[in-house]
Amino acid sequence: MTVKKRYLTSRPECRCTFVLPAEAAPNASTVALAGDFNDWSPDSHPMKRLKSGDFKLELNLPVGQQYQYRFCIDGSQWENDWNAEAYVPAAGLPVDNSLVTL
Repeated sequence: MTVKKRYLTSRPECRCTFVLPAEAAPNASTVALAGDFNDWSPDSHPMKRLKSGDFKLELNLPVGQQYQYRFCIDGSQWENDWNAEAYVPAAGLPVDNSLVTL
């Protein structure tokens, strides 16, 4: 499932729901969302494990921008969103980042 978006009417923000499916990290203890919106911090946005085994996080982000992001699994393994809107090359790294446009 791609990032679910709910645009707020009270301010120029979008409530984004990020989900990492259980299959992407079956043995993970922790998963966090990292991206250019939090200086790629691997622990500032921890995700909640659901009963299904998926990890989920809702986050308000300003509209009118694109955001690069990835999931950080157990503080060391990085995973893209399997259903991202697009992928872009990561600056200075031989990998791509997931992209969401608001």
